[in-house]
Amino acid sequence: MSTGPETGGPDDDDRSERGEQGERLLRPLPEPVRARVVEYGSDVLGGMRPSDLPPVLRRVAKFEPRRRARLAGPQIAARLESDPGFRELVAARVEQVWPELAEGMRAGVVPPAADPVAVAACAYLLRPEGWSRIIEDVHLELERRHSAKEVDEAEKSLEEVRRELRETRDGHQAELERLRASIGDQRTEIAELRRKVHHERRRARSAASEAEQAVAEYRERRGETESRVNTLEVENRRLRSRLADAEAQVENARRAVRTGRNADEARLRVLLDVLVDASHGLRRELALPTGLDSPADLVAEAQEELRRVSLGGLPDDDPGLLEHLLTVPRVHLLVDGYNVTKTGYGNLPLADQRNRLLASLEGLASRTKAEITCVFDGADVDAPPVAPSRRVRLLFSAPGETADELIVRLVRAEPPGRPIAVVTSDKEIVSAVRAAGARAVPSLIFLRRID
Repeated sequence: MSTGPETGGPDDDDRSERGEQGERLLRPLPEPVRARVVEYGSDVLGGMRPSDLPPVLRRVAKFEPRRRARLAGPQIAARLESDPGFRELVAARVEQVWPELAEGMRAGVVPPAADPVAVAACAYLLRPEGWSRIIEDVHLELERRHSAKEVDEAEKSLEEVRRELRETRDGHQAELERLRASIGDQRTEIAELRRKVHHERRRARSAASEAEQAVAEYRERRGETESRVNTLEVENRRLRSRLADAEAQVENARRAVRTGRNADEARLRVLLDVLVDASHGLRRELALPTGLDSPADLVAEAQEELRRVSLGGLPDDDPGLLEHLLTVPRVHLLVDGYNVTKTGYGNLPLADQRNRLLASLEGLASRTKAEITCVFDGADVDAPPVAPSRRVRLLFSAPGETADELIVRLVRAEPPGRPIAVVTSDKEIVSAVRAAGARAVPSLIFLRRID
């Protein structure tokens, strides 16, 4: 078996020359075959002497084989096509790597189990008789495989599309059923709404009829009232006329007193009786009250409602302020819970703050016997706890109401005259309770007392 173009006999050279001159490719090499041929050529470049290298390939001869194939692939392929000597060197390398394949191809036998790409690459480089036909057959085989692969992929894609179509159809069917059910529900709801609208229309018509009747009754009563007012005005004018006549008669009687008192006094008494009877009748007709309050009485009553027992005497920063207030009889001590706890021990959880303050208030109530009410904001408490003792009243603000509003409402609910002290440092609460007559105690003074 021949190992290269240098050792081949005359018959091999003749066949090679006939193959070069008589056979040509009908179309370019398939891409996998071209890549394999370039790979073989790249391997051979690394072992060639610099003087034997083609000039265009000398600059990449020192590169790694894969890099040579990647950077100079077109130049290697063109050199293999145009330079028989370089192609023979690469063919000799192929004969060393694939001796059985090369021998079979020179003998005109292609191994059926051989890689088609390797077979086409060997045929292109060795150029045995019928090499173009071998490459064309490999080209057709690769196209067939590519077509078969495309067919398989198309079938898979078609099956996937069918599956998606089935899923979409099932989804559309389920959506259609849901929409039909929704339409049925909406129709039922529409029928119910129509029934309610009909019912409301009947109610509206009934209400309109009642309103018309009320308007008619109002107009009738208004006419009656106007008639009565007119009658009263006529009677009032008549009485005023009689009163003027009586006053004239009284005046005449007074003038007649100087000349004859006896007869005139009798006449005057009669006239006065008539006048009194007329005034009594007029009072009954007009339904006038028997007595009226004077404006001064009304002002005195308003002042009495705002007056409370004064808790003054000591400044707000006096340490003995709380002791002084607790000595006032029947004093009511209102405590702004969170304002006190956050001033003294705001680093504790809210539940611990409440428990600590209530324990202190219980001790203070037991010592002073004063009425104590502690108010907390109920916004952060889901279930307000029960008051720990009967001595301290525990309140939480209702939803929509703050503890500040509850404290002010408690102050205003107390009767006038009762002494009230509110423990807080909130300026708004202080202003509000002072306006209502209560005394404000700073939270810090309170904490010093209970500690």
